Amino acid sequence: MPKSTWIFAGVLSALVLAAIGILQIRTSSRERARAEAAAENAQRQLADVSGTNGVLTAELQAARSRVEELEEAISRVEKAQQGLEQKLRSELESRDITISELQGRLTVNILDRILFDSGEARLKPEGEAVLRKVAQVLTQFPKRAVQVVGHTDNAPIRGRTAEGFTDNWALSAGRAVSAVRFLSEAAGVDPHRLSAVGCGEFRPLAPNDTAEGRARNRRIAVVVLPEEFGAPDLKTPGAPPPAPPEGQPQDVPAAP
Repeated sequence: MPKSTWIFAGVLSALVLAAIGILQIRTSSRERARAEAAAENAQRQLADVSGTNGVLTAELQAARSRVEELEEAISRVEKAQQGLEQKLRSELESRDITISELQGRLTVNILDRILFDSGEARLKPEGEAVLRKVAQVLTQFPKRAVQVVGHTDNAPIRGRTAEGFTDNWALSAGRAVSAVRFLSEAAGVDPHRLSAVGCGEFRPLAPNDTAEGRARNRRIAVVVLPEEFGAPDLKTPGAPPPAPPEGQPQDVPAAP
C-alpha cells in the first residue's frame, strides 16, 4: 500500500477521533448545563417552600395566641358572671325575689307587691331599698347592659288608675320606666346601660287561674345581659342603647 494512503488513513482517523471528542464535550456541556439549571430550579423551589413554611408557622403561632386570648377572655367572663350571680343572691334572694341564669343572662324577678301599690307605678320605700341593693351590685360590673322589664297578670284594668293607666301594657311599661329612672337618678347606675321594656300580661311565669299564679306574674325583671350586649361606649355622648335581642319587644323611652 502506498505511503500516501497510510498518511491519509491516519489523518482521517485523527479527524474522526477529534469529532467524537468534540461531540462528547458538547454533550457533556449540555448535560452539565441541564444539571445546573435543575439544581437552580430546585434551590428556588426550596426557598419558596421555606418561605411558605415560615408564613404558615407564623400564622399558626398567631392563631394559637388568639385561641389562648379567647380562652382567657371566656374564663374572665365566666368568673365575672359567677361573681355577679353570687353577689345578687347574697344581697337579694328571698321569697319575693328570685334569681335565675340562662345563656349568660342573669334575671332578678321582683314581685310587684314589694315595689308598687296595686295599679300604680310609683315606687314604695321598700321597693326603693331593693333597687338600691340591685344598683350597688350593678355598679361593680359597669360593662353589662341592663333591661328592666315590667310584667302584669291578665286581670284587665277597668277604667283608669289613679296614675292614668288604662291597660296592662301601659302599666307594665310605666313601672319599668319608674324603676329605670330610680336606678339612674337616685341609685347611680349609668343611664347608658339601662333600657325599659313593658310586656303586659303576655310573658307569664305561671298560669293566671290562681291568685298565687297571678301574684307571681306581677313582677319587675331586672335582666343583666352578657358582655356581648354590653353598654355602648360611655365616652360617646348620645350613643344609642344596645338593640334588644331578637324577639324582645322594643324599649319604651322615658319621657324627657
